[in-house]
Amino acid sequence: MTAFSTTVGELVTDIRLPAGDGPFPAVLVRTPYDRTRHAAEARGWARRGFAAVVQDVRGRFASPGEWHPYAHEAADGAATVRWIRRQPWSDGRLVAVGASYAAHCALVLALDVPGAARPDAVVAAVPALGPAETAREVSGVERLLSRAGWWAAHGDRRDSDERALARALAADPGLLTHLPLAGLPERLGRSLPSWAGLWRHHDRGRLVVRAARAGVPLLLAGGHHDHFTEDTVALWRAWEGPSARLLLGPWGHSLTAAPGPDAGPAHRLNLGELYARWARRALAGALAPGRHGAQALGGADLWLAAGTEGGPRPAGIRPVRGSAFTADPRRPVRSDDLTVPADGPPDRCLLLTPPLPEPLDVVGPVSVRLRATAHTPSADWAARLVALTPRGTAERLAVGIARHAQPVGHQSAFTLGLGRIARRLPAGTRLRLEIAGHHFPAHARNPHTGDDPVTADRLLVSRREIAPDGVTLTLPVLPSRPTPVDPTEEILR
Repeated sequence: MTAFSTTVGELVTDIRLPAGDGPFPAVLVRTPYDRTRHAAEARGWARRGFAAVVQDVRGRFASPGEWHPYAHEAADGAATVRWIRRQPWSDGRLVAVGASYAAHCALVLALDVPGAARPDAVVAAVPALGPAETAREVSGVERLLSRAGWWAAHGDRRDSDERALARALAADPGLLTHLPLAGLPERLGRSLPSWAGLWRHHDRGRLVVRAARAGVPLLLAGGHHDHFTEDTVALWRAWEGPSARLLLGPWGHSLTAAPGPDAGPAHRLNLGELYARWARRALAGALAPGRHGAQALGGADLWLAAGTEGGPRPAGIRPVRGSAFTADPRRPVRSDDLTVPADGPPDRCLLLTPPLPEPLDVVGPVSVRLRATAHTPSADWAARLVALTPRGTAERLAVGIARHAQPVGHQSAFTLGLGRIARRLPAGTRLRLEIAGHHFPAHARNPHTGDDPVTADRLLVSRREIAPDGVTLTLPVLPSRPTPVDPTEEILR
């Protein structure tokens, strides 16, 4: 192998070439997380016959310029692609590869760049599609903890400090309760000029819309426990190219490095090898057309065809406490604590199902229909579904949160989406559904005043009532035991 560094424009770039004379197909990774951390990945691509090109994006680590997240990636990436295709070691074929923000860099090359600067294929893992998608749920509710952590670690700075928020919270446990939320950097002790601007982005779905004109093969990898799962699936469904492949495992944002509690031995895959085999087939035009892939069935140690979903089945669930409760933003229901207070005034409505008489395969989107009342002009409704297992453990299955502005004291009916799950629930499992007014610190607190939660500086208590027969939990249940698939075969078909 041959390894060297250069600058493309002004951007510092590492290149690792395979052994042999070449020319070679290239893989491009553009990252804000330090190109040197990708050295092992680059060696892996080079061992498999690809020229690996890894670049620090503008304003990060060794690359000069100003760091503006999501601002320059299409133009800078296009210039890099054109440069690669002029090199004597390049055979002209190129795959754009990345995870999280680096997946955004890869995707905009395929969707925002015309002509010869486009890649021939894209591998995107846990893609952060854009600022609006990362900052807010589909419902518009602000994702506080993940964004505060990302901005504390990476925002408005050249390097990264992954533990910045954890240290700040250890020193100041009430940090994320700061009002107004737009002023959080002052309490954090950091200059973060871009923090307030993050929350002005509401243009969700731009890349998903553009995916209808994609024109190149796509491989998406994600996790059922990743906060970008819905966007990943939406992109796969919208992608119009020669082929689109989807791999969803029982993983979080870091994929196999942090498997969920429902992962089994069959869910451990060599993703690097799979990516390289897919890339070779994509560049050779050897993939079958259409959308294919595999999704893990957690708790069952097997894989199903991507797109498999159960039919809607209402779950028999009854309220046990808190049909009338108080949502107090000064004492919000915690997203990081699955324990439920047994005494005191209720802070959530609690509902339970009987124990499951037999195992249940739940695959697809979960929803809750509510008839409920809030006594404030604005209200968030958070629903959390928890599995109480026969082993005596509590495991979070799904969460949904939505914001409603309605006349004070007016009962309304609405549906909350709780996202997608793919899980085998064993016999004896009970499902606990919690309905609350907050899900903090994962999500910003609704102040209940009608003001923007990012700029609000005062809080109101919100009384809530849920009609005794006004909750319907609907699960996507497979009607019979599913047919397993081989995930490698589905990705490479």
